[in-house]
Amino acid sequence: MISTLHIARRFCGPPNSGNGGYVSGLIARHMEQPCQVTLHAPPPLDTDLQLHPHEDGLQLKLGEQLLATARPYEFELDIPPAPSMQQAEEAQGRFAGIQYHDLPGCFVCGTNRAPGDGLRIFTGGVCEHGHQVAALWQPAADLSAADGNIASEYLWAALDCPGFFAVKPVSDMALLGRYSARIEQPVQAGETLIVSAWAIGHDGRKHHAGSTLFRENGECVACAEATWISLKR
Repeated sequence: MISTLHIARRFCGPPNSGNGGYVSGLIARHMEQPCQVTLHAPPPLDTDLQLHPHEDGLQLKLGEQLLATARPYEFELDIPPAPSMQQAEEAQGRFAGIQYHDLPGCFVCGTNRAPGDGLRIFTGGVCEHGHQVAALWQPAADLSAADGNIASEYLWAALDCPGFFAVKPVSDMALLGRYSARIEQPVQAGETLIVSAWAIGHDGRKHHAGSTLFRENGECVACAEATWISLKR
């Protein structure tokens, strides 16, 4: 069966297309199994998009234009220790987007988004771990699904942009290419989470990052791996 996806303007990354993590999370929800999403073209906003079954996965299309594909996939991730709440709070003050942000309207990390509208996850460098960025995040109640837990697409979104800021020292501007997330524990609205991300490696224009959501006690509630693609200047 072909499903329809509609990405509301609230959930933009760039001004006229969906945030990559959010879009990937929506597609993953339809896969109903662990998967990896590859983004081929910017998904437009406020437009009915078609989600087609394809082989053992899915394709997101606008007419004949391929926007994204999903395939069954599982990953292992070597996760660094969680920063403390204090470390994460202090790291927010070192968020690179405070001085200049390429996408200030981004749903996840945009500095122009009001509290309660964007997620406002502002990950900055953790001084004690030079390879790691971190921030705090309290998901709002309007992000909850019918079961009362935060909907999975918002957790996928929250794990997205921090990975970019982890690789930003090597790639000043990049877009999400491939992405996979795993939800380990349900998340409730209002609980304070530690968001952490780190660079895994670099291969030319490709940059690999991991990201995690932790509780204050260091318990991992969700994690993701991503490949970011540097834009040609």
